[in-house]
Amino acid sequence: MAHVTLSIPDELYEEMKKHPEIKWSEAAREGIKKQISQLGGVVSGKDLLRNLDPETREAILKIPDSEWVKGYKKIKESEKRRLRSLTQALRSRRK
Repeated sequence: MAHVTLSIPDELYEEMKKHPEIKWSEAAREGIKKQISQLGGVVSGKDLLRNLDPETREAILKIPDSEWVKGYKKIKESEKRRLRSLTQALRSRRK
């Protein structure tokens, strides 16, 4: 088995030390496996459309660009709120 050394922020290491019951090497292995499997599952938009049934493909293609842009902006804003919330939660745990 190969060995890998990785660097993590000190704050994260301190949090890890609070949970000695967790096998951190296994957690890292699982995270790496998940990331690799996601890479293998990346599909282009054109390929995705090509694989849909004709009725669904037709319905998707009829959606105006303005609606796609609106949806994208909603998702982006929601993700910003989620990240802000997580950052605040981490900061409050450190205090």
